[in-house]
Amino acid sequence: MNVEEVMEYCLSVKGASECIPFDETVLVFKVMDKMFAYMSIEASDDGFRINLKCEPEKAIELRERFNGIVPGYHANKKYWNTIYLDSDVPDEELKALVHHSVDEVIKKLPRKKQEEYAQTAE
Repeated sequence: MNVEEVMEYCLSVKGASECIPFDETVLVFKVMDKMFAYMSIEASDDGFRINLKCEPEKAIELRERFNGIVPGYHANKKYWNTIYLDSDVPDEELKALVHHSVDEVIKKLPRKKQEEYAQTAE
């Protein structure tokens, strides 16, 4: 997936919104006002990358399995992974990781907010 496709995919997630809270180059994607992904809209020296929340044990497994997944850049490395878009991570895996990130965010919300999200229209 290229950077535009990844941005579109993140916005296609149920209840997703985007904002630029840090500076003019970092795009943040949220559900229920909680961040599930962020990425620079400018390529780094090694290309575009996205940061996604991840269950800690799964994060380690993914880092061992894919060269394109590393501990979260400028994030809590226990809970966040950085995924390089031009790497060995297949598009379908990246899409699944976006949804996993959303799930990780939703499960940390109070039950009432979780129910509210579940009832949100697609």
